[in-house]
Amino acid sequence: MALFPILLLATAVGGVALSAVKDGARTRTALKSSARSGLNLLPGLLAVLAGVGLTMAAVPPAGVAALFHTHGALGFFLLAGLGALMTIPGPVAYPLAGSLHRMGASLPALASFITTLTMVGALTAPMEIKAFGRRFTLLRQSLSLALALLVGALMGGLL
Repeated sequence: MALFPILLLATAVGGVALSAVKDGARTRTALKSSARSGLNLLPGLLAVLAGVGLTMAAVPPAGVAALFHTHGALGFFLLAGLGALMTIPGPVAYPLAGSLHRMGASLPALASFITTLTMVGALTAPMEIKAFGRRFTLLRQSLSLALALLVGALMGGLL
């Protein structure tokens, strides 16, 4: 196992232990609450993982390489568009990007995918419009898309 995950886990365990020493009752309450939240998220997360897994099994690696690497700009913008449309949590998105990379997708296309996935939310835009208004939402979504494409292009130049 790599050093960073070990240090991260040790820090988390140390923090919980320190919290338990300071106030055990509140720590138990917080741990129960976080466990309930995690269990509530689990069905949705498993459904997304199953959907991603089935999609990855159905698409041959040669198809991924041809579409998202060989066709450069087309793959770049296609993955950026998919990222802007999809709503996938980071813990699923990063392994998905890793799988796509192993199947032959280019790093700039994957950078645009991950960036649009986290910054642009076409499917959540109606809720955002209700909360913040149409003008703000369209401005934020447009700027986020432009910045996400810039990040992907810069990654292509750097890598």
